[in-house]
Amino acid sequence: MAIKLRHTSRYKEIVVALVRHGFGYMVEEMGLFHVLSLPRKWLHRGAEKTPHTFAERIRLVIEELGPTFIKLGQLSATRQDLLAPELVKELQKLQDQVPAFSMEEVKAILEEELHTPMNEIFSEFRETPLAAASIGQVHYARLHSGERVAVKVQRPHVDKIIELDLDILHDLAALAERRIGWFERYRVRTIIEELSRSMREELNYTREGKNTDRIAAQFLQHPGVRIPKIYWPYTTSKVLTMEYLDGLMLNQADELIERGHNLKVTAERLVNAMFHQVLIEGFFHADPHPGNVMVLTDGKIAFVDFGLVGRLDETMKFHLGSLIIGLMRKDSDAIIHAISQLGLLTDDVDMASLRQDLDEMREHYYDIPLSQVSLGEAMNEMFAVANRHRVLIPTDLTLLGKAMITVEGVAVRLYPELSLVDLAEPYGRRLFKERYHPDKVRQRWWRQATEFVETLAGFPRQAAQLTKLLRTGKLKVEIGLPEIDLLLRKLDQISNRISVSIVLLSFSIIMVGLIIASSVGNVPALILHFPVIEVGSTVAGLMFLWLLYSIFKSGRF
Repeated sequence: MAIKLRHTSRYKEIVVALVRHGFGYMVEEMGLFHVLSLPRKWLHRGAEKTPHTFAERIRLVIEELGPTFIKLGQLSATRQDLLAPELVKELQKLQDQVPAFSMEEVKAILEEELHTPMNEIFSEFRETPLAAASIGQVHYARLHSGERVAVKVQRPHVDKIIELDLDILHDLAALAERRIGWFERYRVRTIIEELSRSMREELNYTREGKNTDRIAAQFLQHPGVRIPKIYWPYTTSKVLTMEYLDGLMLNQADELIERGHNLKVTAERLVNAMFHQVLIEGFFHADPHPGNVMVLTDGKIAFVDFGLVGRLDETMKFHLGSLIIGLMRKDSDAIIHAISQLGLLTDDVDMASLRQDLDEMREHYYDIPLSQVSLGEAMNEMFAVANRHRVLIPTDLTLLGKAMITVEGVAVRLYPELSLVDLAEPYGRRLFKERYHPDKVRQRWWRQATEFVETLAGFPRQAAQLTKLLRTGKLKVEIGLPEIDLLLRKLDQISNRISVSIVLLSFSIIMVGLIIASSVGNVPALILHFPVIEVGSTVAGLMFLWLLYSIFKSGRF
């Protein structure tokens, strides 16, 4: 791996953090000491015993390496299908809290992005931010029109810092997969690539604004939900100006009660809003933690911060509905079929073992009424099964799982008697009706018929291409490990049989030659008074028997 010169100092910071927290062996296996020309004594800096677990040490490394790694760690906590539960638990502890940057920098970024003096846009702008995170911070402000707004400003040069760290992480993951076996098994590079895409999306505030508008359009007919308005004349990729909403966060239960809010109604509104986004619209807020959802003075639920969203296309929604129906009916075959249709099963999945685990999961819920089933607990078990069997779950489904687990946790804390399954029932009925509506059925049949016709139409061209490859000898054959082993056994058998044939032929030629020479000369076959034919026949016979014994013993004759 070629280390880019401009990255060397950051590589060294990463290596030092890894070594300090007991991962020096990993650095050594990856060959970074040699690549970075680091002193070998660094290897022993973290050699002392540490009281922390493996998962805790990973969290400490992430915290030490700063905002980019913290954000990636938080996003990684959504991949419960790939990461061990204890590691997910530690990653969930990561706090995205960093010091605010100065008002001078805020003003410079605003005026550069909006091409207008700050005082011509805002009649009021508070210097102390409402919140500060790794990517940006939010300030309260007021437009000259009198409208109150929240202005999110991106940190200076944070995009370059994040791109640098992502570039390094990609290189390190590729190196680790080549040098350390278990890295490849856990598809570390794939995870980093997916998380990198999510981070780059969050860096673009224009995209976040569009996400906000799209979610707002979903709730035009839902008076109980509020989405902040985006002020597009004052929004760019690094500045986001939105409507300021004043309310209480969902984790402030005591204050909600004091202000007269009905916690049951609040919890139901939250859950119904998420079900509508997921099961009806297929586009949802993927990080609905209490800091991103508030209750307004009129009791409405308001979602904010749409940097991270999930998407479900019609096909995924259809099969997700099948998966939910299979879970509710406790039907392992239906669950496996839905998972297969979602494209989650790879060729190396042990189907019998997977079905057994799903049967055990089904038995766990066998005697429990649906109203008492925890959707979050069921999803956690599904993720655990997926992790054990290396079932690759698409990012949007893991975001969905994390979002629903978060929502259930918040809702149940507000109103412990709440059942997400009961609230999901009308959405399930609606999905069922939509699935078998004549228009939907006709659309599916038409799509399948079109795909079938396209396949048939392309068959002659594909056949011609195959014929050309065969004629030119360029056809590649892929052989799996079981086939390779069988091929090698066959080659062993052939080579052993050839060896026996050659020995027998050589033995026959030598013996025949000696016998003929002895007969023609009419003298015994003696060399230096040594009986060549008798002794040679004995030795050759013993060698032949030994060769036969060896071949038969190997079982590859």
